[in-house]
Amino acid sequence: MDKLKLHSKDLTAENIEKLAALFPNCLTETTDEDGSIKHAIDFDLLRQELSADLVEGPQERYRLDWPGKREALATANAPIAKTLRPCRDESVDFDTTKNLYIEGDNLDALKLLQETYLNKIKMIYIDPPYNTGKDFIYSDDFSVDRKSYLENTSQVSSSGDRLRANSESNGRFHSDWLSMMLSRIRLSRDLLQDDGVLFISIDDGEISNLRRLCDEVFGEDNFVAQIIWKKRNTPPNDQVIGTQHDYILLYSRTADRGLELRKRSVDQIARYKNPDKHPKGPWASGDLTANVKGGRYTAKLDYPIKNPRTGEEFHPGTKGRGNWRFNNERIEQLINNNEIYFGKDDSSRPKLKRFLCDVKSGTTWTTLWDFAPLNTSGSNEIKDIFDVANLFENPKPTDLVKLMLEAGSNLDGIVLDFFSGSATTAHAVMKLNAEDGGNRRHIMVQLPEACSEGSEPQKAGYKTIPEIGKERIRRAGTKIRAELEAQLEGELPETDKHQEITAKLANLDTGFRVLKVDSSNMADVYYRPDEVTQDGLALQVENIKPDRSPEDLLFQVLLDWGVDLALPIEQETIAGKTVFFVDNNALAACFDTGLDEDFVKELAKRQPLRAVFRDASFATDATKINIEQIFKALSPHTDLKAI
Repeated sequence: MDKLKLHSKDLTAENIEKLAALFPNCLTETTDEDGSIKHAIDFDLLRQELSADLVEGPQERYRLDWPGKREALATANAPIAKTLRPCRDESVDFDTTKNLYIEGDNLDALKLLQETYLNKIKMIYIDPPYNTGKDFIYSDDFSVDRKSYLENTSQVSSSGDRLRANSESNGRFHSDWLSMMLSRIRLSRDLLQDDGVLFISIDDGEISNLRRLCDEVFGEDNFVAQIIWKKRNTPPNDQVIGTQHDYILLYSRTADRGLELRKRSVDQIARYKNPDKHPKGPWASGDLTANVKGGRYTAKLDYPIKNPRTGEEFHPGTKGRGNWRFNNERIEQLINNNEIYFGKDDSSRPKLKRFLCDVKSGTTWTTLWDFAPLNTSGSNEIKDIFDVANLFENPKPTDLVKLMLEAGSNLDGIVLDFFSGSATTAHAVMKLNAEDGGNRRHIMVQLPEACSEGSEPQKAGYKTIPEIGKERIRRAGTKIRAELEAQLEGELPETDKHQEITAKLANLDTGFRVLKVDSSNMADVYYRPDEVTQDGLALQVENIKPDRSPEDLLFQVLLDWGVDLALPIEQETIAGKTVFFVDNNALAACFDTGLDEDFVKELAKRQPLRAVFRDASFATDATKINIEQIFKALSPHTDLKAI
């Protein structure tokens, strides 16, 4: 049996393979730190392959660059030996929910999600920490401290002597912030479906850099919009020019934008009426003339339209300066179908009846979102949910995120937010599902950042940001479900409305499965067996850490095998041993010891698609040897693995 690797993808190795397939002559060999031979790319040859001219050395080119960028790229591609450990106590509806709440560094989380959710996320929304010139909580290994920044930009020598005057700009913090964002956006792009989209909230501080960074990661052709969100009605009075807006950058995974039209408002729909009881339904009148500016006059479209009831004729305008939108034959057809309107008293100029059933299902989104709720709405929501003021700083309004969901998600897509904060995105997903009956799923990722000592969150009993986010999902879910149930009051069971609300309640998922980023469940001997000495062999008999549960092992297997982390999990007892069945028979896992051939035969009869065991699970060496033959006879299509 092959062993599972139990670590995230080595993206550098994968990229080398891809380049080698395109440019085999650029593949070379080199040695790593311990002297082992490994494949590498000859970058001088690769540069020449991509140039029509002779390449002699570095050339100037258009790009966004900063100290620490190469380290950020290398760190983003490097594999990690970490896992996600389930936490039932903090979850809601653990066994049935499709939603995930991941607590841990989002760089680690994005790497761990690569195998399972590659090209499966419909929409990503992030509200990253704005660059205010302060140090970041997300202090990756590649981030640049002040000394390194000055050295890398030739402002000081290695001995510390200043080479030029100190600038007042906060370039060091631009570098820190960009390095932090680059690695995460690169990894998140791979998770998006081909029609997936990314929304990012940002302010003036980094909008220009972030757009260039996203152009680099996604390609300029996949830039969709730079939306202006009016976040406050009145400007702050401590500035000469007060900022009333933030930005929302929108990028698509590919040229297939994957966006939905904006839903028509109640007022917009109310403009369509049906006073003449037309069989096509409600309509609104529209202009029949065409714009003839710029020499677009067409003589064939300049003719009189006669009202069939009064005989009055109407011309499109002054002769030679106006024409109708359609030719005479088309107009006659519209008149015969009662699709031309001559006014209430049959004496007005002809208008085209625009039927609601014929127009687009929605309206075009604009780049100015002055119709979205203000920033104060987000703070009021938190206060309403927790009955505590100032519990979270500047949370985004739920209805703002809901607008993005209406534009970028579909009824059953997965929505990811890896700067989850107070979990506004999860709240918005549940709220929209309750409104339109959708089955959208959410994956929230949040660093376990501690709340400041003496802050309002600490006074309210919340030690970390994830504690606030998880509690918000619990409370918001309860409230949304209660609001739906209240709508049933007074509705008769046989009515369409009652059935619609009942269906929404049945489909509504207000739970979430908590997973926490942690070190691998496997001891070091699993990854580096060649480093075990004879003296330490007795201590390394067990390759699994002693504090890890069977369910911990199961989730690491799910990650490694690329199985959806939200699939239903059931436990059964077979021949006295506990077996986890994921999504009925998609995967069977048993990590108990003392497994014998009777157990193996009973499990094989279930014919799971995949089966996994511990390497030291089997009662005898003979059982371990025979397991493949037993499955080959009873379940030949089962994929077997061991850890």
